[in-house]
Amino acid sequence: MSEVSSYAQGTPCWVDLNASDHEAAMEFYGGLFGWEYVADPAEFGHYTQAQRDGKPVAGIARRPAAENGEPPAVAWTPYLACDDAEVTLSAIRADGGEQITELMDVRPMGRVLVAMDPTGAVFGAWEAGLHIGAALVNEPGTVVWNELVTGDAPRARRFYSTVFGVRVGEPVPGSHDYTPFCVDDREVGGITTMGEKHPPGIPPHWRTYFAVTDPDATAAEATRRGGTVLRAPRDTPYGRTAALRDPQGAAFTVITAP
Repeated sequence: MSEVSSYAQGTPCWVDLNASDHEAAMEFYGGLFGWEYVADPAEFGHYTQAQRDGKPVAGIARRPAAENGEPPAVAWTPYLACDDAEVTLSAIRADGGEQITELMDVRPMGRVLVAMDPTGAVFGAWEAGLHIGAALVNEPGTVVWNELVTGDAPRARRFYSTVFGVRVGEPVPGSHDYTPFCVDDREVGGITTMGEKHPPGIPPHWRTYFAVTDPDATAAEATRRGGTVLRAPRDTPYGRTAALRDPQGAAFTVITAP
């Protein structure tokens, strides 16, 4: 069991879903990943934590109403750990990022903000208090990897290196400009350039991978529950994967557990 007690700055530590139908999302992912749920107090915005084995692994939030335009997309958002949210916000602004939400004190749990990087991908930053992020990873039904898919990977690498202090690793041989990023010499995520395999017009985004025991069975179950298979299960050097979309439009990937 891969239990976690802390995250170094720059490490993806949490993911959550901005759901247009909160209850339907809980039912879909609960059936898919075996999640149980704990609702946070109402003052936290009716936020729900998903758990496995009694440990928090992800969040499901109610999508806020539209303000001066379209509401936010239904999507999974990763949060990178930071030591000081105010310092991180200043660094984001200084290096061309855009603040999306106010810096929020969710005491005693922590402090959080959501921003957009200079290439257009949305991400969050989390300063841990009592809540460190996911307390269980790399197990079936939990997050195993996050990677940025963008039209300007070199700019993204500079941004995340500057803001979070991550180190960009060497390109993966045979890949389409895929590079891991590292914290304390450990690979914690990836950055890649959009290629011909990506549909035209798709915006820059972070892709979240969830570990499962059987991607084929998970893809079939997602379809049965109203989801869509975006890429059929296939074998890769890192395990068997399938790209899926939930009934509300949020894309995610499943991969065989390590």
